[in-house]
Amino acid sequence: ASRAWHAYQRAYVIPDAGRDRPVLFNSWEATGFDISEEQQRALARRAADLGVELFVVDDGWFGARTGDHAGLGDWRPNPDRFPAGLGPLADEVHALGMRFGIWVEPEMVNPDSELYRAHPDWVQYQKGRKRAEFRNQLVLNLAREDVQEYLWEQLHTLLSSAPVDYVKWDFNRCFTDAGWPGEPYPQRLWADHVRALYALLDRLRAAHPGVAFESCSGGGGRIDLGVLGRTDQVWTSDNTDPLDRLAIQHGFSQIHPARVMAAWVTDSPNTMLNGRVSSLRFRFVSAMAGVLGIGGDLTRWTEEELAEARGWVALYKEIRPLVQRGDLYRLRPPRGGLSAVQYVLGGEAVVLAWLQSQHHGEPVPALRLRGLDPTASYECRETGEVHRGAVLLHHGLRLALRGDLDATVLRLRRI
Repeated sequence: ASRAWHAYQRAYVIPDAGRDRPVLFNSWEATGFDISEEQQRALARRAADLGVELFVVDDGWFGARTGDHAGLGDWRPNPDRFPAGLGPLADEVHALGMRFGIWVEPEMVNPDSELYRAHPDWVQYQKGRKRAEFRNQLVLNLAREDVQEYLWEQLHTLLSSAPVDYVKWDFNRCFTDAGWPGEPYPQRLWADHVRALYALLDRLRAAHPGVAFESCSGGGGRIDLGVLGRTDQVWTSDNTDPLDRLAIQHGFSQIHPARVMAAWVTDSPNTMLNGRVSSLRFRFVSAMAGVLGIGGDLTRWTEEELAEARGWVALYKEIRPLVQRGDLYRLRPPRGGLSAVQYVLGGEAVVLAWLQSQHHGEPVPALRLRGLDPTASYECRETGEVHRGAVLLHHGLRLALRGDLDATVLRLRRI
């Protein structure tokens, strides 16, 4: 059933599904709000050296956005951080051979912003009640035509003023004050907000056909066929811990294909979440199960880490057609011990396997594969061994995994 859903979405829902998504770098975990043009240039140079194809500047490039308390709604480059706008950085990113992207959160506004001071009535609110802020922000009432037109003008101007190739569209809080004082039927904002969002995305895509869009709100319920028909990939969770991601990705894959699932390699220890220490190998193999991204602070990575990362990026590009367009088989769920997924496209298959932990003397079980021809022979490119399809399907493949948080990639080719 999952493979049928995946095939349907690739054929009828996802824009340009036959075109594989690029390897991206995102600056958020590397910099937070403390960004500058020169700092982004330094990250871009390192990202390009790794083979990254899309460089994305996250939150902090606009308005008075030096933290999460101000600036949302004012979608113009911060003059102190980007004195000549985004154009010079975008040009350098392009010169390095990458595409250029930016982060936005158009449906939100900070009370400390030029937009809110000019139009406090543009947010969802209930008359006579305190306006509830989450992350110091309120929700714009996108059902209003004046709000729709403002966002169109801001975003269209932004995408016309610099060579932007990618927009990461965030949505960081839920509706809490879903009111519309003065509107005879205020409840319509629930549906009309979504209709207006779709219309705005459609309008922007038509005006800027070369720009890709990411729906960055898995936790906000922004992954469905309506959204997937208007965006190029999605963000499933801010939890970038490579072990936690295995369960998140397992659940996501029940319905949606790997072609739209962005996944990042971030730093170790994972100081933003749980402090877990994991190898670069484990982090990469975890993220390679979807659209590979890198979100660590590359300026702090050692030369050995950068060299290893370069190899993983090259390997991902080789297996990318299978991961993003192949049939997915969930071989073993991530419930401790061994877990694995397999992708099959034509006569090729790739297996991503992870070992969470191993007790002393406990052998790693053989991994029974799926989707292969039992009468054919398959060569493992990592070992050079040749296996009969029937053996791989019924007996399985032994993996050289051991200890805690180990991982591997195996490529099989029908011969």
